[in-house]
Amino acid sequence: MPISRRKILKTLGVATGAAMLSGFKDEYDVHQIIPDLSYNPLHRKPEKPVTVITLGAGNRGNVYGNFALSYPDEMDVVGVAEPIPVRNERYTEKHNIPEENRFETWEHVFQRPKFADAVLVTTPDDLHYGPCMAALKAGYDVLLEKPISPSEKECRDILAMTKKTGRIVAVCHVLRYAPYFIKLREIMQSGQLGEIISVQHMEPIEHIHMSHSYVRGNWHDRHATTPIILAKSCHDLDIMRWMIGKPCREIVAMGSLSWFRKENAPAGSTPRCMDGCAAEATCPYSAMKIYYRERARTYVFDLPEDKSKQGEYILEQLRTTNYGRCVYDMDNNQEDHYVSSMVFEGGTTASFSMEAFTSYAGRRTRIMGSMGDVVGDMETFTVNDFRTGKSTVYDQSSGDGHGGGDWRLVRDWLQAVGQRNPDLLTSTIDASIESHVMGFMAEKSRETKKVEQVIL
Repeated sequence: MPISRRKILKTLGVATGAAMLSGFKDEYDVHQIIPDLSYNPLHRKPEKPVTVITLGAGNRGNVYGNFALSYPDEMDVVGVAEPIPVRNERYTEKHNIPEENRFETWEHVFQRPKFADAVLVTTPDDLHYGPCMAALKAGYDVLLEKPISPSEKECRDILAMTKKTGRIVAVCHVLRYAPYFIKLREIMQSGQLGEIISVQHMEPIEHIHMSHSYVRGNWHDRHATTPIILAKSCHDLDIMRWMIGKPCREIVAMGSLSWFRKENAPAGSTPRCMDGCAAEATCPYSAMKIYYRERARTYVFDLPEDKSKQGEYILEQLRTTNYGRCVYDMDNNQEDHYVSSMVFEGGTTASFSMEAFTSYAGRRTRIMGSMGDVVGDMETFTVNDFRTGKSTVYDQSSGDGHGGGDWRLVRDWLQAVGQRNPDLLTSTIDASIESHVMGFMAEKSRETKKVEQVIL
């Protein structure tokens, strides 16, 4: 029988095992040891790992679950629910999950008595509410992928159930755990910039990512999943609220789907990129270019392990799934540009811009204070002091996901569960729900063309 990566790490020790297995990966693997994960002095060495069941073994379920592979003394994945057989099989093998703890859907997990400490809810957006509520009622703590729910009522229901059961629920607002935003907030809250007068924040989605996820991909239909302001940018509403440190009182928003429309299709285009499209060779959104020739973002296809079979497998996916369709001939309805303006308690204003058509990713932020300003790009930021004329550059770049926030969130959540102390988290359900309400009000404003009040 093949030995799992978890067993090797436990046998050899985390650092040695991770070094030996640097090439042990699949399309979702992010196996690494992050030296400064122990930055929090409130963390304690766990007596035993927190046992976890993963509900949804897609991209995010693997990103968070992979923490257990590099830190098996802190987290042990003991169960999985996943309806796609190949994902279920691969996740089971990766984490050495007992056969009796494999399930097809999340409902099956809760037909069993409680058999772990906590659950990861990494199901599709519109399937967060059911498993989260079931987990809380069954006595599990929860790590809940954002958005909490596409419904404001369901968000509030989850908050109420969390309070009723006394369980710990962390929402995956991972930017709060990124060193870049932690340091930026520290400077803003210290008074170094004087009074915070205004904030400008932009999320450049990057044009290929937009076409992949919000035109062809799982989030192309806002009604079946989540409006893009929540699906993509609840991170950004949350991080602005967190850094400013005061409640948002009013919000107004505008946005539309301008480019990925049938009338913008180039001459000679076809319903699928591989069907003789006359523009395919020069189209930046060509499915043949992105997925087949460049082999980018192919994790969505759950490729066979035999590389000699991957090319034909990709072509078959492009013949039969949305990922092979022309971006101008999809039934997509998510906005490809979205702007919002906000007023926070005390008069601080903020503007947010979500832009699909960029050649780059990584949030851009500008902070304007009465005594200084900041310009940053999610890797470095420069603080300019008006009083001294001095400029200081802070390099907060990180090699892991979301600016270093993914696994730092997981560790804080594990510590909170292990110590039974939600105060170790900054993104509890209580804190994170506010940015969701901001998102719901932004959507209402976009539809009504009116300024909306943000009421918690």
